[in-house]
Amino acid sequence: MKVRLFSIIIVLSIMILSLTGCSNNEVEDYVQTKGTASDIKTEENVVENTTENAKTRVVDTIDYKAAAEKQLAMPEKGETVAIIKVKGYGEIKVKFFEDVAPKAVENFLTHAKNGYYDGVIFHRVINDFMIQTGDPLGNGTGGESIWGEGFGEELDFELVPYRGALSMASTGKGQKGIGSQFYIVQGNYNHEYDHFMQENNFPNGLIEQYRIYGGYPTSLYLNYTIFGQVYEGMDIVDKIAAVETDATNDKPLKDVVVEKITVTEY
Repeated sequence: MKVRLFSIIIVLSIMILSLTGCSNNEVEDYVQTKGTASDIKTEENVVENTTENAKTRVVDTIDYKAAAEKQLAMPEKGETVAIIKVKGYGEIKVKFFEDVAPKAVENFLTHAKNGYYDGVIFHRVINDFMIQTGDPLGNGTGGESIWGEGFGEELDFELVPYRGALSMASTGKGQKGIGSQFYIVQGNYNHEYDHFMQENNFPNGLIEQYRIYGGYPTSLYLNYTIFGQVYEGMDIVDKIAAVETDATNDKPLKDVVVEKITVTEY
């Protein structure tokens, strides 16, 4: 029987519309730096914009269990990590996937070392979804990459927006719209999303891991660059996600500030 990318076409064709019946409406707008959601994706778009490693993969053959365990594993000794110190809240510690997203990792680490993120606020916070920061303007419209221009997505089928995934915000897939803004996926397991993924033929292996690790694969998977993972400090992420926000723009009523990001070794 011919092996097909049967799930990818379905997954990506419904991503823009996937949250019609869910609580977090128009989710793409929440993780974009500006502009509207990108057009519905096709199989060709996916393959063109994935990393070389991912281009030869098909959903049918992915071992999502092994991939999830690798993604959420603790860092190895000597591995580069970063400590995001949030004023009044504590520290969020993250590791990186340089082999999959080298540009995103370089961009983040260079900005962090240069103090670019020091003093920026979490300008958009949505409980059970994600917390977003990295914009020096603090309103979701600013920030730039270390190269002074946007760059494109670095995607891999095995990296999934599970709870704690560190991802780059974007103006829209395929638009080279990544600058400095990033977000951390905070969502827990949601039965409605589980049901949605089943009804829309998401890979069974992915659904099984979602039940274990939570996150937000319904609309973020293969749309946004995952370049790292929180390995310590999700309690801090949860505290930030629980703050009171403006109902019109999801900005915390009281500033939540990134005091400093320190790059070090584990």
